[in-house]
Amino acid sequence: MTDTPPTGAQQPPAVLKFGGSSFRTLAAYQQLAEALSRRVEEEGTRLVVVVSGQPGETEQFRERLSQVNPHPEDETVAGLLTLADTVGAQLLATALHRTGRTATVLAGHQLGLTTDSAFMWARLEHTDPEPLRTAVRDHEVVVVPGGQAADREGRPTWLGKNSSDLSAVAVAAAVGARACEIHSDVDGIYSSDPHLITGARLLGEVSYNTAALMSLYGAKVLHRRAVRLAQRNRIEIVCRYNRPPFPRGSVIGTAGSSVAAVVLNQRSTALRYATEELADRAYTVFHGANIDVVRLTSGPLVAVTGGFVDLPEFQRRNGLTPGEYAGIPVTAVRGSQVATRLAIDEEDALHLTQRLHDHVNRPGADLSPDAPLLEMQGV
Repeated sequence: MTDTPPTGAQQPPAVLKFGGSSFRTLAAYQQLAEALSRRVEEEGTRLVVVVSGQPGETEQFRERLSQVNPHPEDETVAGLLTLADTVGAQLLATALHRTGRTATVLAGHQLGLTTDSAFMWARLEHTDPEPLRTAVRDHEVVVVPGGQAADREGRPTWLGKNSSDLSAVAVAAAVGARACEIHSDVDGIYSSDPHLITGARLLGEVSYNTAALMSLYGAKVLHRRAVRLAQRNRIEIVCRYNRPPFPRGSVIGTAGSSVAAVVLNQRSTALRYATEELADRAYTVFHGANIDVVRLTSGPLVAVTGGFVDLPEFQRRNGLTPGEYAGIPVTAVRGSQVATRLAIDEEDALHLTQRLHDHVNRPGADLSPDAPLLEMQGV
């Protein structure tokens, strides 16, 4: 990846990302276009805007594909699922045209982002900044569909579920921006999911390492590889709410106080294998496919975090002895330390998360980074 700033007097554009929850109705595209147009006018800046598709569209494509072929090849899945974000990008671009702004769309194969050929959960390998810089020079707003890139042969690849964060940070690095604004239906990183857990607190400043750790264990606010890419390129991630006036919440950067949090992602799954050796091999294969996975230490257990993986099919294709469902992982994070417990089902996971969150955030608890990890037994 490159972090060389653009040459000449032109200042880097502002880089913004809007997730799918920003576009619950078609009218939302025009509303956002008007807000972006005002920013161009008031700040005299150009914008690169990374967008996701409308809620549920990616899943609709996945369902249609499975009706034609229950076990499609990854190349086909990547080629189809990325279309939802392309549609969203084109809708925002035409809404911007209606406001009188010059705007263009750069899809994955036009961006200059080159990946390996994993197709699904592809890994970025190289960035050519010129396509983006040229588009920024010629247009007031450049709209980018999230999660898209191409391999060395120009074939479409997908950076994985919720990877528009990664696209936004990669774009920021390419155009020399020092910050990347992530807009979503929460204004930042919380001590637990505020939609599910009572008493969840907004974390104002979060270090790159803490944000990446929480993401690895399933926190849904930020993509883990996006955080690491931002860290390498010294890009500050500013989390904002996705409705005007777009209030600022968490900031992810070099600073950050000690965090006590509990991570629950109801799509995460823990698998139990017959032996430690089989669990080690499964972890290696999942990790080698760029899938977020954790090798738990409490037994022959592997936690696949974040979901959206056809676990039986993936294990079959890769010659793995199938692991048995072991539950939903719930992880307490305290500084750089973690402790994971398994819940039987979603309801049990919610109750467990609430109890752990109440415990780790109790008044007077020692939350210093060098404090011993909280004892979870009997909580």
